[in-house]
Amino acid sequence: MTFFALILVFTAAFCHATWNYYVKRIDGGPELVWLISIFSVIFYLPAVLYILWDGTSNFGLFEFLCVMISSLIHLGYFLLLQRGYKKGDLSLVYPIARSTGPFISTAFAVLFLQEQLTVQIAVGGIIIIFGVLSLTGGFKQDDKYLTSSMLFGLWAGLFIGGYTVWDAYVVSIILVSPIVLDYSSNLFRTIVLAPVAYRRKSLVKDYWNEHRMGVVLIGILSPLAYILFLYALTFTPVVLIAPVRETSVLISVLMGSILLGEGDLKRRLMWSAVILSGVVLLATA
Repeated sequence: MTFFALILVFTAAFCHATWNYYVKRIDGGPELVWLISIFSVIFYLPAVLYILWDGTSNFGLFEFLCVMISSLIHLGYFLLLQRGYKKGDLSLVYPIARSTGPFISTAFAVLFLQEQLTVQIAVGGIIIIFGVLSLTGGFKQDDKYLTSSMLFGLWAGLFIGGYTVWDAYVVSIILVSPIVLDYSSNLFRTIVLAPVAYRRKSLVKDYWNEHRMGVVLIGILSPLAYILFLYALTFTPVVLIAPVRETSVLISVLMGSILLGEGDLKRRLMWSAVILSGVVLLATA
């Protein structure tokens, strides 16, 4: 992995962890997602218009269909995850999804994109996945929601693997701009969630009045995190950077422990060191 790719993915991970930190603080629902999405659509519109006007990015009917498929996969992931959090245990669904996602995306990349998987890459990826799973709590065998939580977590992981490899194909082979691809997903969510936002417009107004800075930061950093990751995918194999992307979980957990006072810092630092050892293996592959 090149140093530039590593910097891109680490920056993306920091942006991802930061906007998740603010989402945690605001604690909203789909109406908040709509508000954030509409702000992102407005903020990134000039960049998208420039890319389409410049003409260097070929964007026809086929490219449009590829982008729509990506938007549908991302929306399906979002809806499934929300359903999983209602029917299962957050402390199970989240770590299962975030740990199985890179594993599935790596498998898909090898099968469908013909990427090469070496022993060093495999070991580094497994260490990161195991570290993320342990850092976020692992499996609680006595949890009454164990079965449904595992199923939702695995399905969410499948969606993560699916959109990661599909988006890698779209930006690296079809050559759709990462900015245009992510923008389309935000625009799609804005349209789909508009009826919900309209019914709960008082809540939308309250979020904007009370958490304006948080909404602005999320609206900027959420797309930026994925755009940087997508750009890295244009010249770096999925098998290398998909596991490294999960360092965002490490940063999020440490932010929660230090900034939100969630505690358990010693254990979290230990598993953070394990995750970083896996990152070192991938970075030197």
